Amino acid sequence: MPELDVCVVGEINLDLILYGLPKELVLDRELLASGLALTLGSSSAIFAHNLAMLGTKVGFISKTGGDPLGKIALERLAAAGVDVSRVKQAVGKTLTGLTVALPYLQQRYILTFPGTMFEMQYSDIDMEYVRSARHLHVSSFFLHRALRPRILDLFRQAKAAGLSTSLDTNDDPENKWDRDLLEVLKYVDIFLPNDREAKKIAHTDDLSQAINVLAGLAKVVVVKRGSAAAICRSGQEQCSLAPPTVKTVDDVGAGDSFDAGFIHQQMQGAKLEDCLAFANLSGAYSTTKEGGTEAFRDRSALTSFMRQQWNAAGRGALPLKG
Repeated sequence: MPELDVCVVGEINLDLILYGLPKELVLDRELLASGLALTLGSSSAIFAHNLAMLGTKVGFISKTGGDPLGKIALERLAAAGVDVSRVKQAVGKTLTGLTVALPYLQQRYILTFPGTMFEMQYSDIDMEYVRSARHLHVSSFFLHRALRPRILDLFRQAKAAGLSTSLDTNDDPENKWDRDLLEVLKYVDIFLPNDREAKKIAHTDDLSQAINVLAGLAKVVVVKRGSAAAICRSGQEQCSLAPPTVKTVDDVGAGDSFDAGFIHQQMQGAKLEDCLAFANLSGAYSTTKEGGTEAFRDRSALTSFMRQQWNAAGRGALPLKG
């Protein structure tokens, strides 16, 4: 059994991103893009990859199809140092998922074929492997259709075994935001929604009210707000920090990279403000290249950016390992 800092349970797929789209997407016309990127996708896999590149020991539990997309995704994770020995291959014809992202003006269309992410269930999880870690992270709560009825059990068992926990729900494609999530949040130490998700989950249009609701459930609530200041709340303690300004190429996966930075620091026992500052750096750095992991694949450039930004902020030693 490997020694793990963090065990990630979640989905895995590739992202196909098309750039340079025309101003109008007209039906039944052959429209041209000026560029593309095929990168490691899915919130869980992006988080695991980038967390490992920061120096944290990461194990990954997921399910792929027996197809080239799954093979490429696993190779990308393994190259980053993620242990993928507990990833199962589906029996049958179900394929690994694929997300097509179409950046459009300041927003993007996101089209996902879920594939095996809809099939992974509780019986696919090696709980002894989960318990060998110090921390459990789960992403994409609403996409795990087969696993979702047992996610509460997963978190309960992790907490009973002494693990700390974190959750990033990501979007709900059905836009229902059902209340079963609220029971799970009682077992979550670090909850990492973005601004929109926080308000949807709390069923309010007021962010302050949403944070109050969520902070009454999870121990720490961290709200991502893009280029605006992120907010971290623990009990009655709250801090807010803006990310650094960078030349943005692509914001796909920036939130997952933010999560990785926060959890990396949290695993080292850092105070919340430093966790938030490092998360901001990780999220911002992710946007400097296409896709959610491409910037992190060059560890030397990653370390150089982090060191420069961290020192400029006067925060002391660079919190990277390995």
